[in-house]
Amino acid sequence: MLDTLLINCGQLLTMDYATDLVKGEQMNELPFIENGAIGWKNGVIQYIGTTEEAETIERLNTIDCEGKLVTPGLVDPHTHLVFGGSREHEIAMKQQGVPYLEILKQGGGIHSTVQATRDTTFEDLLNKANFHLNRLISYGVTALEAKSGYGLEKETELKQLRVVKELQSSRNVPIASTFLGAHAVPRNTNPDVFLSEMESMFAMLKEEDLASFVDIFCEEGVFTIEQSRSYLTKAKEAGFSVKIHADEIVSLGGTELAIELEAASADHLIAASDQAVEWFGRSETVAVLLPGTTFYLNKESYAKARDIINYGGAVALATDFNPGSSPTENIQFIMNLAMLKLKMTCEEIWNAVTVNAAKAIGMEGIAGRLQVGRRADVIIWNAPNYQYVPYHYGVNHTNTVFINGKEAAKGGAYLE
Repeated sequence: MLDTLLINCGQLLTMDYATDLVKGEQMNELPFIENGAIGWKNGVIQYIGTTEEAETIERLNTIDCEGKLVTPGLVDPHTHLVFGGSREHEIAMKQQGVPYLEILKQGGGIHSTVQATRDTTFEDLLNKANFHLNRLISYGVTALEAKSGYGLEKETELKQLRVVKELQSSRNVPIASTFLGAHAVPRNTNPDVFLSEMESMFAMLKEEDLASFVDIFCEEGVFTIEQSRSYLTKAKEAGFSVKIHADEIVSLGGTELAIELEAASADHLIAASDQAVEWFGRSETVAVLLPGTTFYLNKESYAKARDIINYGGAVALATDFNPGSSPTENIQFIMNLAMLKLKMTCEEIWNAVTVNAAKAIGMEGIAGRLQVGRRADVIIWNAPNYQYVPYHYGVNHTNTVFINGKEAAKGGAYLE
C-alpha cells in the first residue's frame, strides 16, 4: 500500500532519460506523461504511470492535482550558502559608479564578507544557512551544492565546510560540498604561497569528509591558468572531483582548462572563447550558467547558452546565491532569465535545472528525475504546463514541495 498517490497530474515530467547527461539537441526534448500519477511509500517512489492505470492501487492518501504540472524537485548546482553578514550597504556606491576595485580598497566586496564570516560563530552561520536553505526549498530546490570560500584561511574555511556537513546530517536535503578556498587572493599575500596553504588542507578535508569537490576562481587578477591547472591537478590526485569558476570577466582560458581536466563543471563562462564553447560538444563537463549574476551586476553580456547547446554541449542553470553578485534564492527567476536572456527553450530550461544540474554536482543517481526506486522529491506547481513557469515571472509558482515524500513547503512557503 502506498503512503501517497498523486493523480490527475496534467503533465508529469519524469526526466527519465537513458543517460545521466542531456546534451545538444536532446536538451530540447522533455519526457512527460499526460494525466499522470505518481506514488510513494516511506519516501521512495513506487509507482509512475497514468491516472487511469493507478485507479486500483491501494493508498493511504490521495492528492488530486487537478491538472497541475508535477515535476522532480529542482537542483541548484552553484550556491555560496554559508556566509556571514550581507552587502546591502554597497548599493549606493555601486549606483554612483564606484568601481568594484575601489569598493574593495574601502574594505567592501568579498573582503567584507570574508571578515563577517570570520567573525560569525559556527552556530550563527548554521542558523543563517538554514534560513536561506528553507527559502531555496520554498522555490522548489530539493538538492543543491554549497561552497566555502569566504574564509581565505584554514579555520574559517573549515568552519564553513563543517556547517555544510551539519546541514547534510540534520536536513533531509542532499547537499554537495565544495571547497572553494581559492576564491580570491587575500590582501598582501603571495598567491602561490596562499595556494600551497589551501592545498595543505586536502588531506584533512578527506579525513573529515568535508568536501566532494574542489573549485578555484580562475580569472585575471585572481588565479592564472597555470596556477589553476597545478592546484586542481593536485586536488584530483587527492581524490576530489573539480570545478572551475571560469571566464567570468576575461577570456582567460578557464573553460578550456575545465574541459581538459574533465571537470564536473565549468561555471559562469560569460567570456568563454568560441573554441571553448565548441569543445563542450565532445565533453562531459557541464556548463553551469548563472544569468542572475549578470543581471544583478547590470552587465550586458550573458553566457552563450545557445552556442553551447548548438555545438552539442550540456547546460545547467544555478542561482549563484551569494551576498555580493547574486543575492537571490529564487531559481524560478533564473529560469525566467534563461528564457529571456540566454534564449533557451522551455524544454532546455527544465533539463538544465533537473538532470544536468544533478550531474554537475555528482547527484545524478539521486536527484533530478522521477523513477521508481528513487527519493520522492516532487513538486506540484500552480501551473497548467511546463511552459508556464519560465513564462510568468516574479512570483513563486510552487504549490507543494515534497522532500523524501514529506511536505516541505506549501503555497510558496517553507513549512516549519
